[in-house]
Amino acid sequence: MTSASMKPQYGWRRTLYEIIFESDTLAGKVFDLILLVVILTSVAAVMLESVESIRARYGASLNVFDWVVTVLFTVEYVLRLLCVNRPLRYATSFFGIIDLLAVIPLYLGLVFPAGRVLVDIRILRLLRLFRILKLTRYMGEADALKRALVASRRKITVFLVAVLSLVVILGTLMYVVEGPENGYTSIPVSIYWAIVTLTTVGFGDITPKTAVGQALASLAMITGYAIIAVPTGIVTAEISRTRTREDGPEPLLESVGQARACPRCLQGGHTADARFCKHCGAALGPHRAP
Repeated sequence: MTSASMKPQYGWRRTLYEIIFESDTLAGKVFDLILLVVILTSVAAVMLESVESIRARYGASLNVFDWVVTVLFTVEYVLRLLCVNRPLRYATSFFGIIDLLAVIPLYLGLVFPAGRVLVDIRILRLLRLFRILKLTRYMGEADALKRALVASRRKITVFLVAVLSLVVILGTLMYVVEGPENGYTSIPVSIYWAIVTLTTVGFGDITPKTAVGQALASLAMITGYAIIAVPTGIVTAEISRTRTREDGPEPLLESVGQARACPRCLQGGHTADARFCKHCGAALGPHRAP
């Protein structure tokens, strides 16, 4: 998250930096784990406060707890700024912005009461779990997925444009066929129905009544099932191509697969450049081209 240039060289700021930003020491691990527990507890408290029966009974206590957590996060954010060499760089970094967003909502709630529920943004701070539990190895897989999405963006864009065009056409047709008397009061409402139907959600708040409308609805449902797997196939194909480029082509197998059988265990399916059996380890002998 932070570069070596942001770490102080000596003094209390260096000690504080190691505790807050690094998880290799015992103090750093304890700090991070306590922080994660506080984050989870505060998010759970906000969720519970949205339940009317719980709010009526424990609302005051939950409000006090929210303020205690917010003050702690505010102090922590200030300490993070104090212990780095480049406070502005940290404040504008990804985690710096998330840390700031964790403390703003409750203060914002003093002016706009509804804004208090935005404290659930604190859940984003759990991204530190990747660093604490040494899960950064999974970031490589996330990067591969990101590259696949970027590589397939044009295909997905064409697909989305086609789907949007289809729902506009279906919605317009249903507005003409069914009309306001059957709930299709406008083209936007009819387009909403087309989106719900094409995505196979099917809320059922608007349904066709005429035979032609029901036929169009049936066509939309079948089309929805037909196209729902298209984006998945596009991204999967790009992931496969990405891995092929990274790992290189697989060694070619023998044309029959059993042509190079092991003389000891008689198992086949060895690659053309194999020297030993992959089942028992016996020498395969020189390869004879078919």
